[in-house]
Amino acid sequence: MRIMFFCKPHKNTVKRLFDLTVAIFSVIILSPVLVLIGILVRLNIGSPVLFRQVRPGLNGKPFTIYKFRTMTDKRDENGKLLPDSERLTRLGRFLRKTSMDELPELFNVIKGDMSIVGPRPLLMQYLDRYTPEQARRHDLKPGITGWAQVNGRNAISWEDKFKLDVWYVDNQSLWLGVKVIF
Repeated sequence: MRIMFFCKPHKNTVKRLFDLTVAIFSVIILSPVLVLIGILVRLNIGSPVLFRQVRPGLNGKPFTIYKFRTMTDKRDENGKLLPDSERLTRLGRFLRKTSMDELPELFNVIKGDMSIVGPRPLLMQYLDRYTPEQARRHDLKPGITGWAQVNGRNAISWEDKFKLDVWYVDNQSLWLGVKVIF
């Protein structure tokens, strides 16, 4: 039996090392911003500071995504949550507009549930609505940002987003990931 000491690194290993490096470095550099946003959310919106929601990850496996809260829990006289538009705060609008509400997802990357670049994770209830081709977006870990985000984000149709996500799945590389980040 021959043991190989030098082997070509597996594509997923390189991507994971890249993700860890970027996420850990970002958390260290952005820690004052993370703390400041956490304090502002606590003072303006209340506790908990983080919004948690189950989303589909790699192969559709559920994971809990973390974001800064952007809405209150205000309810009507019957105890029913008010519409999102009435619960979204001024701070929340700013955090969403600048995508700073997404910064806690860096911890999802460190944990291994997400990648820096990949298809954005949508809601669990959409899993059964994907065509087989669209479902291929779950062949990779979801990302904080992705090919669809840098190629139109909210200005393109859902159909186009799914096509871009699947294109990224088929063409992913370290270089393409760096291109998406920049």
